[in-house]
Amino acid sequence: MGKKLFYKGLIFREFYFSGTLSCADLSERIGKSIPLTMKILNELIEEGYVKESGYAPSSGGRRPVMYSIKPDTVYILSVAMDQLVTRISLMDIHNNHVAGIEKFELPLQKNPLALSALAEKMEEVIRNSGVDKKKIIGAGIGMPGFIDIKKGINYTFLDAVDKTVTQYLSDKSGIPVYIDNDSSLIALA
Repeated sequence: MGKKLFYKGLIFREFYFSGTLSCADLSERIGKSIPLTMKILNELIEEGYVKESGYAPSSGGRRPVMYSIKPDTVYILSVAMDQLVTRISLMDIHNNHVAGIEKFELPLQKNPLALSALAEKMEEVIRNSGVDKKKIIGAGIGMPGFIDIKKGINYTFLDAVDKTVTQYLSDKSGIPVYIDNDSSLIALA
C-alpha cells in the first residue's frame, strides 16, 4: 500500500470518528505536517470524497475551514452475528443505514455451510442496496467465538478450511473484511 493511500485511510478514520475537522486538527491527529495533510485533503476533495463544511467558531483570529466526508461517497457493510441470528446493514460514513437492517437465521454451531451462507447474504445485501461496490470500503463483522483479529480466524465457528474467515469472505464479496469478537466490540462501543 502506498504512503498516500495509507494517509488517506488515516484521514478517513479521523473523519469517521469525529465528523468534521480542520486541517490543523487532522494534521495533529495523524501526526503529519499541515502542508502534507492539506495536500492529501485537496486530493480527497478533487476525487469527490471530502467537502468543505464551513468555518469553525473562533475566539479570535481567522476561523479555520472545516472539512468532512461527503455522505454518499463511502460505505461500510456492518454485520452483527450471534450463534443463531445475523444482522447485516450497509451504512454510510455517518452511520446511517442505507437500506435498513437485514435479519436472518444463521445457526453457527455444527453448521459447515454457515460461512458460505453468510457470504451469499452479504453479497445479496450489497446487490439490493443499489450502491456501487467500489464505494464500499470494507465489512466489519462482530461474531461469537475465539477470534484472532490479526489472522482473521474464528477458532470456534465458521471454518474456512484452507483460508481464513476474512480471506474467504473478502474473496467472495470483493471487499476487505475485518472480524472481531462480538463481546469485545460491545465493550469497546
